[in-house]
Amino acid sequence: MAQREAGPEFDVIVVGAGLSGIGAARWLKVKRPGDRMTILEEKPRLGGTWDLFRYPGIRSDSDMHTMGYAFKPWTEAKAIADGPSILRYVQETAEENGLLPLIRFETTVRRAAWSTAEGMWRLEVVERGEAKTLTTRFLFGCTGYYDHHAGHLPQWEGYGDYRGTLVHPQFWPEGLDVTGKRVVLIGSGATAVTLTPALAETAAHVTQVQRSPTYVVSRPGEDAFANGLRRWLPDRLAYSLTRWRTILAGRMRRRRFAKDLPAAKRLLVGGVAKALGDAVDWRTHFVPSYWPGQQRICAVPDDDFFTALKSGKGSIVTGTIARFTPTGLRMEDGTELEADVIVTATGLNLTFMGGMELEVDGQPIDPAKLLIFKGFMYSNVPNLVYFKGYTNASWTLKVDLVAEYACRLLDYMDRRRLTQVTPRAGAQAFAKTGAALKFTSGYVLRTAHLLPRHGADFPWIHEQDYLWDRKTLKRGRIDDGTLDFSTAPVVLPRAQRAEAARLAAE
Repeated sequence: MAQREAGPEFDVIVVGAGLSGIGAARWLKVKRPGDRMTILEEKPRLGGTWDLFRYPGIRSDSDMHTMGYAFKPWTEAKAIADGPSILRYVQETAEENGLLPLIRFETTVRRAAWSTAEGMWRLEVVERGEAKTLTTRFLFGCTGYYDHHAGHLPQWEGYGDYRGTLVHPQFWPEGLDVTGKRVVLIGSGATAVTLTPALAETAAHVTQVQRSPTYVVSRPGEDAFANGLRRWLPDRLAYSLTRWRTILAGRMRRRRFAKDLPAAKRLLVGGVAKALGDAVDWRTHFVPSYWPGQQRICAVPDDDFFTALKSGKGSIVTGTIARFTPTGLRMEDGTELEADVIVTATGLNLTFMGGMELEVDGQPIDPAKLLIFKGFMYSNVPNLVYFKGYTNASWTLKVDLVAEYACRLLDYMDRRRLTQVTPRAGAQAFAKTGAALKFTSGYVLRTAHLLPRHGADFPWIHEQDYLWDRKTLKRGRIDDGTLDFSTAPVVLPRAQRAEAARLAAE
């Protein structure tokens, strides 16, 4: 970073020490070793999602050859990996890159305020119970996309009447034993199809209750291609080849699905029918009313979900819950489901920047009034990058691209002695706005009106397309005319301000 007469305490503050935060911090540490950086983590441990969620069977729903970092090969045999393995991977990355000393654990960001005059963010934080103010030139939001403090819980009638054990997967009780117990699991998403086979291993029976069917596809838990390559090639080369094979295959599959949605639906439902045969009424429970691509497809490794249903240890009920009862659930059709344990795998609450308050030059920022710039910056908000991944591919693919781009952006600004970068959006950009996510999933529809939106055209509208992002972010020019660069007068001495103005005009 450029030398300053007076300036912020840090060059970059990374908020979040999960998969995104550790990845972004590693890129900064390697590409910009001179930066003064700290990582703020609300929890007492790193890992983010993979530390928070500890329910039985937790695993990725993306393959680890694309969900892993571009710079660190995934070398375990399982491509659909369990949560503890992913957490170890993130921890190893932090240790190998010297990031642990930079993490300030148990530190919550309450508010972040940008000052153009000072060229810095002021963060109001609570660190281990003590209120503090931290200042930084750049703010990297690596807080994920959902609220870590509360999951979504529908307001059912009689909810308080139930006398058994109620559990939300986001806050799984340590030591909960379901051996020999009747379990009712409410939900139809990735968490539900993960928990059903895991709980069925010891429970007397697991009944999964879903309001409507979801597309479910079985995938091999291990990638034979990847494991075969590693026997003959160095880990890094084998990983790169597997990664690209997976990226391109996924792209081709999505294009094929989009070209003929009825055929895609037949293919997905046909796979379930083949896996279940006559053992389960798949026509009732596994034929969704929406088209593929409108919601995320649930991936299960090695048929484990279908095996649990066929074995009789698990079953599925599709319908609407009428109410909770003291002993379980009553469905609208009158069916009574008795349960010793009820698990509410009913979804997440989406949030922006971990729920922190944002302010720019004294004006509070309403996330719902922001436009998304190229998927990672926001209209008229300076020096802020918010790391979010793909919905149709692995999360980390986008995180890696944005982190590398952010390093190039900072390099560009340093060379020209610039201190502020802002995606400027005028009235034309706001002329036509729409939801950023096209999913019809409940967790999206519930909160879409509270979150930033797409604008009328590029760069305020972006698709979930890795190859396009790779072209524009990894290889595209920083000064492509879509960003406004400036120098905060209080931060740089007069001579440096004059030089910055000259360079900016070139």
